[in-house]
Amino acid sequence: MTIALAKALGSDVFRWGIDLFNHGYYWEAHEAWEPLWHAAKRSTQHRLFFKGLILLAAAGVKIREGKRVAAVRHATKAAALFRQVVTVPSRLFETALGMTPAALAEYAEAAVTTRAILPEPKPDQPEPVFDFILAPKLESV
Repeated sequence: MTIALAKALGSDVFRWGIDLFNHGYYWEAHEAWEPLWHAAKRSTQHRLFFKGLILLAAAGVKIREGKRVAAVRHATKAAALFRQVVTVPSRLFETALGMTPAALAEYAEAAVTTRAILPEPKPDQPEPVFDFILAPKLESV
């Protein structure tokens, strides 16, 4: 499990998804991470982690669309999944995110409990809606 997970978290696909997410391309981040989620058939922790990221990205889409109920639903589910991810003894998830999954759960819930005033969208340039970024640690995952 750990070898496959480390490979997924260190992959260009995973890091591309993070870059997309941090720049507000939530749908595209979801699309980048989905194959990693599908590939994790044998690892519960792996699946929980990627499903949480996918749902968090979906919450970003819904926040931008002004669909609060759907955003809350997705963010709440993402937070619950992140809280199920066990990070001890491995720090793979924390290294991959730059924070623990539990901390990301807190950010996910906070994103939909605070009233966000979104800037006027620019054509083909989505603005991030979250008050945090995913910042993988530079050491190898």
